Amino acid sequence: MDLESLGWNSFFAEHFQPYQKSSYQVGRVAVEHKHLYRVYTEYGEVLASISGKLRYQANTRQDFPAVGDWVVINPCLEEKKAIIEAVLPRQSKFSRKAAGDVTEEQIAATNVDTVFLVNALDKDFNLRRVERYLTLAWESGANPVIILSKADLCQDIETKLALVGDTALGVPIHVISSIRREGLDTLMPYLTKGKTIALLGSSGVGKSTLINQLVGEEIQKVQEIREHDGRGRHTTTYRELIILPQGGLVIDTPGMRELQLWESDQGFVDTFQDIAMYARQCRFTDCQHQTEPGCEVKKAIEKGLLDLARYESYLKLQKELAYLSRKSNQREYLAEKEKWKKIHKAIKKNKRI
Repeated sequence: MDLESLGWNSFFAEHFQPYQKSSYQVGRVAVEHKHLYRVYTEYGEVLASISGKLRYQANTRQDFPAVGDWVVINPCLEEKKAIIEAVLPRQSKFSRKAAGDVTEEQIAATNVDTVFLVNALDKDFNLRRVERYLTLAWESGANPVIILSKADLCQDIETKLALVGDTALGVPIHVISSIRREGLDTLMPYLTKGKTIALLGSSGVGKSTLINQLVGEEIQKVQEIREHDGRGRHTTTYRELIILPQGGLVIDTPGMRELQLWESDQGFVDTFQDIAMYARQCRFTDCQHQTEPGCEVKKAIEKGLLDLARYESYLKLQKELAYLSRKSNQREYLAEKEKWKKIHKAIKKNKRI
């Protein structure tokens, strides 16, 4: 493996300069296990663990390596092992709120050029889920592309294509059938040497089948879809960076039925550009689009120019982001308070000595 094929570029080379005088090398995280990482290097694949210094300096989960990260390693090539000394800055990062009650970031993929948002054209077709994925994709710094899979199971492709087009303004949309190998050639321009894509979508949308077709062999297990609701079970159980024969790389991720937003203010604006356009024309700059006179958003809904369900989704995601912001601020406040509590305790202890 040469570094350029793995996605190495001038951005990472510049940030690696402080480490060049040492015996350190670089690698890219392919798989994240519980305490170990599989890392691609120009000398092959190594199994890596985190240095004590990096573990000590890490304050949150996002400070640890994630799949797609470029890391500084101290290798032992004879044993095919390495120690990860540092994580290089990320060019892009796709994150969501971790599942459960804890307000914490969970990184799905890093250093991605293009995000394939895979949505099936079967019974599980869901425009509101498209909006959620788009919001996080725009925030990630990568370019979103919508993949409408399972075209062989859809009788009204043009109708659903139009609905997605109205929802994902300006975003490229590709209709494919992995089983019939239809539409796959339209994806090739995204898979050139050194370029990384991430596949994101809920369980059963066909991500694993698509990867098997791109690789040319069955490397990902595929499960049957439940007939009554068209939903699938988790096939992929962990994130993995896969090298494609075309020269590109793809990060496969487990299906995410629960997709909670994380720090997506700009992504939210980019996803709902149409509503923002109408909102800028309202009579009052602080219009809440409820009972205020001169509200262009309400007028657009009444005239059929803006879908009511889309507007309700807009309000729901807006409230979710506001709640998340309050929770995050509270968590940061408590963490800062705890830090200073420890500092004052240490000062008092030193004075006694």
